[in-house]
Amino acid sequence: MIRGSWKALAWIALAELCALSLWFSASVIAPELIQVWNLSSNLEAWLSASVPIGFVTGALVSSYFGIADRFNPRKVFAFSAFLGALMNASLILADQAYLGILLRILTGISLAGVYPIAVKILSQWFPKKRGFAIGILIAALTLGSSLPHFIIMFFSSLNWQLVIICSSILALLAAIIVIWILEDAPVTINKSPFSFKLIKKVISNKPVMLANYGYFGHMWELYAMWTWIPIFLTASFTSYSPGISPWFIALSSFITIGIAGGIGCVVGGLVSDKIGRANLTIISMLISAICCILIGFTFGQYIWLTLVLSIIWGMSVISDSAQFSAAVSEAAEAEYVGTALTFQMCIGFLITIFSINLIPVIQRFVGWEWVFTGLAIGPILGIVSMVQYKRYEIGHVKGTIGSIK
Repeated sequence: MIRGSWKALAWIALAELCALSLWFSASVIAPELIQVWNLSSNLEAWLSASVPIGFVTGALVSSYFGIADRFNPRKVFAFSAFLGALMNASLILADQAYLGILLRILTGISLAGVYPIAVKILSQWFPKKRGFAIGILIAALTLGSSLPHFIIMFFSSLNWQLVIICSSILALLAAIIVIWILEDAPVTINKSPFSFKLIKKVISNKPVMLANYGYFGHMWELYAMWTWIPIFLTASFTSYSPGISPWFIALSSFITIGIAGGIGCVVGGLVSDKIGRANLTIISMLISAICCILIGFTFGQYIWLTLVLSIIWGMSVISDSAQFSAAVSEAAEAEYVGTALTFQMCIGFLITIFSINLIPVIQRFVGWEWVFTGLAIGPILGIVSMVQYKRYEIGHVKGTIGSIK
């Protein structure tokens, strides 16, 4: 264990938490933006898809040019967080939908220099046994993504610009933490750059692709759930109790996505070390798939019932996230592990664009009671893939034990 690694983890996680508040900063104020920009139904879809599009674009460009290897990753993180804060704050000045959507795409590009780079910095501080550390980092990402719901609890009665200002300030704080407080790790890891030429090797590696298929199913569900569960809770709670406080709805969304999700990440990281990555992902996706199917039946029913099930869903939907990347890093050859991880992340976030925008289309036909059942397809297919991956995981463990003997 590198001296000071846990202190570094605390600062990295805090910076990640603050910077990721940019992801959903516009989503929580979407009703206001729709009115301000006079958004059509087609452009509404682009508003929700803009950040993932930017993120995928930024991740590919950053990985292809090896930015994290050519430059100090702390400086890359700090610059990206600063740029994201600037793009996010500029939304206040945007008076047209196209300009606002462009700014959200640029915000997504900047976040590609935050989340993947944070993983890079973390890997330098934890060259070995980083499972729990990654769990903490994903928990910070989860909590940070839900922060706009926490912010809106206090500013729901004021103008929407304050939500944007607060999230931008948090991103600036992330940049300050990383550039002036966090230190460089005393060791660096070997470079593992992205290469389009190596994608063929990634695709031909069956264990890697099985882990990828599991991740793709996980991502089909995750961001669509994070995007639409607050809207579902609003519709369900107001249906049961029309006079319910908006503050309580915002708090429920924050607990479901942030608090429950953060706990799920930490618990998932600890449990996976005991029962194996494949088993943890299978259990998590099974629980989340059941929640996808059941949550609609609570619509307009007792608030406590809807909230309890949504919290269980919030924990299970993210508890396995870190394990898919860990599985790929273990199954891929050192030559192309960087390409494999970039491929996994980019395809996964591309999938979220479709699932996020599919929910409102389905909702118009089947209502809130059945809309989330379509998300269950992702974890169900993911379970099938990880059951097959499990055989390779067992073989890898046996091979490792045999080599030690």
